[in-house]
Amino acid sequence: MLFQIPAAAHEPRELTCAVLQIVALLDMFQAELARVLHLKCGDVGELASARRCLEPDTEAWGQALLFVRFYRALYARMKGNGVAMRHWLRVEDTALGGVPHLLIIDAGRLQDVVMYLENSLPESDRQG
Repeated sequence: MLFQIPAAAHEPRELTCAVLQIVALLDMFQAELARVLHLKCGDVGELASARRCLEPDTEAWGQALLFVRFYRALYARMKGNGVAMRHWLRVEDTALGGVPHLLIIDAGRLQDVVMYLENSLPESDRQG
């Protein structure tokens, strides 16, 4: 089982660490995180090496908060089963109209995937 990421962090270091942990837990690449956060690969490299943190009130900050919501909703839906989480991310989902991983990385549809996952959860598990 994978571990749960705490609800949206409010400190730059916490949020930066959370998104880097999610990338590792879901077997994603830092270059993919750069696309999610709308940053350059070098920027993510600086985040990963702890030379800098995400900055509040930026587009990357907002995307990072959404990325944490995505992970938390996926975790809840799959009850923490890491294999199921990684599998769901990489197979066609007809309701979404594509492979979630590609929709997030290539099509910029992180918001759509988050809404889909959150709407599929029981009310008590939704983050909102």
